Formats: sequence, structure tokens, C-alpha cells
Amino acid sequence: MSAAAWVIATDEKYLVSLVEAGAALGSPPTVLVVGSPELAQAAVDAGAGQVAWIEPAAGTPAEAYTAAAVSLVSQAGPRLLLSSSAAAARTLLGAAAAALGAAVVTAAIKVELGGDTLVVHCNRLGGSVVEAFESTGPVAAVCQGYDAPPPGTAGASPEPAQAGEPGAFGIVEEQPAPGGGGLTEAERVVGFGRGVKVRADMALIEELAQAMDAAVGCTMPVADDYKWMSQYIGRSGLSIAPKLYLAVGIQGSPQHTEGIRDAKVVAAINSDPEAPIFRRATYGIVADLYEVLPELLTALKN
Repeated sequence: MSAAAWVIATDEKYLVSLVEAGAALGSPPTVLVVGSPELAQAAVDAGAGQVAWIEPAAGTPAEAYTAAAVSLVSQAGPRLLLSSSAAAARTLLGAAAAALGAAVVTAAIKVELGGDTLVVHCNRLGGSVVEAFESTGPVAAVCQGYDAPPPGTAGASPEPAQAGEPGAFGIVEEQPAPGGGGLTEAERVVGFGRGVKVRADMALIEELAQAMDAAVGCTMPVADDYKWMSQYIGRSGLSIAPKLYLAVGIQGSPQHTEGIRDAKVVAAINSDPEAPIFRRATYGIVADLYEVLPELLTALKN
């Protein structure tokens, strides 16, 4: 089983757009599914050329099958390896990329093949910059994409792969992440961006959120570039629909505002009067967040 491109899927996130991106190399990609029979069938319906399928044992996470996934990908030796930003898919892609000796890029939005050169376009700085990477070797890309129902195109039936025994890896506990849990269910959310200057100042954001009985989220650059939080709001992250969203120090790139399109009321604090977030906001304050937040905290506490 081989193809110019392989897609690793552990859920349906961006599945259709990942298959479309892989097809840019001239043929439908092979999709390696580590998941349910329904997910394997969705890969077929999305137009995969072939589907290699590993069905995890009950209660066993997809990451436990890393060795099997690496073996399958290594044998095929694809030029391009793609996954969504789902945590399990990224883990499998990273391990397979290391085995292939592939360059790794994130936030990929477009793939092109010109002769022997593979060009991958990636969003940077919250979508305000697009970088084009060229490679004559294999590339592994964590992709941004869109969610769409599979078109139901004819494809090969899922082919069960020899997975062997899963690795000694399992979930022993689940609990909400401090300051970031419950974002998709919260009625009030405080989001912050690069206007927050240093990590220690997150304490001010968390104090504000506590006073508002709100969850805390961030923008993609804060999560990907600064590594301050793992959960971020945006097109390639979480989509939220709170009654109130307070954007603190957020410019408001399309990547971010896509994730808050269902928020009922958006309020924004930013020192830049031309910040795009104000075009989405119901209420806005043009001021330094370090001057506004202490006053807002005092008002809330009173």
C-alpha cells in the first residue's frame, strides 16, 4: 500500500480538506485511520485512494499504536505526510516524520508540487503572514483546514492493518485544564492575545476571569509560539459560543474571529484603534489593557 501522500486521521477533523491537500501530489492519498469503523468509512467517503485501518482496543488511546503507525508509513515512504491539529494525530505524525527524516511544519494551508520541489504554505502570526516552505525531501505537515461532510465518492474499502499489541500507554485520569477547561461550554470567556506582554501577567487575566466566573482562552500565537496555554480559540483550534466573549489584547485575525463567530456579545480591549477585533466587537475600549483591567477588576469586585 503506497501513495505520494499519506494522511493520518484519529478523528474526522478536517478529513475532507486533508484528502484534498494530499491529492495535490497527483493522486488521492492513502489515509491511515487509527480509530473506529465509522472513521475508516468516512475516510473512504472523503475520497481516499486507499485506507489503512487500525481499530484501537476498547479504552486504548490512538497514541498506543504509534509503533504500528510508524511501521506502516515507513514501509510506504510517502513524500508528504499530513494530519490535523488533533492531539493524537499530531503525535503519530511526529513519530512517523522522525522515522522518515521529514521536515515538519505547522499551520499548513496549501500544498503544491512543482517538479521535484514540494511547496507548503503555512499561516504565521495568527494568519497575518503566509510563509512558503520549499523542500526536495519528505515533508510532514500539521494542517489547518475546514470541516465538511464527506462527499461520498467511490473509494477502496478500509483495509485492516496489522497493528500488533498496543504499547504500554493508557489514560489513567482526566480532569479540566486549569484556566482553560470548559471553553466550549462556558457562558463567559476571557480570551487574551499577544497584548499580554509576559507569561506572569496571565495571573491578571485569570483573576479577571475568576471575577467574571469565566473560562480563559487564548489566540493561536500564544499557544503555538509562546507555549503559554495548550487550548486556543480559532479556526484551527476551538470554536466557542458564549453569551459574552471578552477579547483582551487580541488584534482579531480571521483565524481567531472564525472561532468566536457564534459568540452572542463580543467586547474588546486593545490599544490599537484599527485592530480588526473592533469590527467584530459589540463593545470596545481603545486603551492599554494594563490600565483597563485593574479598573475593571475593581468594578467587578464592588
